[in-house]
Amino acid sequence: MGTVLFPKVAYAYPVFAQQAYQNPREATGRIVCANCHLAQKPVEIEVPQAVLPDTVFETVVSIPYDTSVKQIGANGKRSGLNVGAVLILPEGFQLAPKDRISDEIKAKTKGVFVQPYSKEKTNILVVGPINGNKNREIVFPVLSPDPAQNKEVNFLNYPIYVGGNRGRGQVYPTGEKSNNNAYTSTVAGQVTSITPQESGKTDVVIASATGDVTQTVPMGLELSVKVKDTVKVDQPLTLNPNVGGFGQNETEIILQNPDRVKGMIVFFFTVTLAQILLVIKKKQFEKVQAAEMNF
Repeated sequence: MGTVLFPKVAYAYPVFAQQAYQNPREATGRIVCANCHLAQKPVEIEVPQAVLPDTVFETVVSIPYDTSVKQIGANGKRSGLNVGAVLILPEGFQLAPKDRISDEIKAKTKGVFVQPYSKEKTNILVVGPINGNKNREIVFPVLSPDPAQNKEVNFLNYPIYVGGNRGRGQVYPTGEKSNNNAYTSTVAGQVTSITPQESGKTDVVIASATGDVTQTVPMGLELSVKVKDTVKVDQPLTLNPNVGGFGQNETEIILQNPDRVKGMIVFFFTVTLAQILLVIKKKQFEKVQAAEMNF
């Protein structure tokens, strides 16, 4: 009920980015998802080389990862990775209306909810978080603009940017670390005891120069130290649990003028016809020349 009544408290991707950033692509070119998803992972994008105006086409975003790995959830339990993506299209491009989407594309996007980034940024589309095992490839149905209807759009070569995430982030929007991080020691000293709690958390007591310090390790994390080990400040007490990460990529697409295509077809046809007539004329000349020699 709280999430429904007060949606600003929902910090899951991509809600936070939509609320905190007017544009998800910073001036440096970095997509803001990288602020919370710190690990770098690959992402791929596939679009047509060129599209005609006012047509629906597919943009496929691939988010590869090993489906056998499990992440630590906010509750400390292991679960499969979720995925999400943000697609930054050129101005004028937008999410295709449902009545324009073919049955084939509808089948590919079944169960995947694609939405515009905001009312002002309808050319930016977001998805997620969704089940990663079933959606390592996300299809975005996109409608190209028509320069005849939108005077701000021209027949040009346009860039497309994409960001793809798998797994939870290492930082919450508040700036705090999530439990999807290696837990580090706050002091230097020797580990004197390790005591599991009923809640699943673990108390690690470190004897330092200023006295004993107790650190509580969140549930789900695997310790990398044992009793009598000597640790330094900021030394990891646990293994790094993060198995996900974020990546971004870019490509280009041409908004093609139909008249140019028609002109090119006419040109090719004219050249082909001229070549055929030239061969025919050459054959006729050879026949006339052979007849004159025989005469």
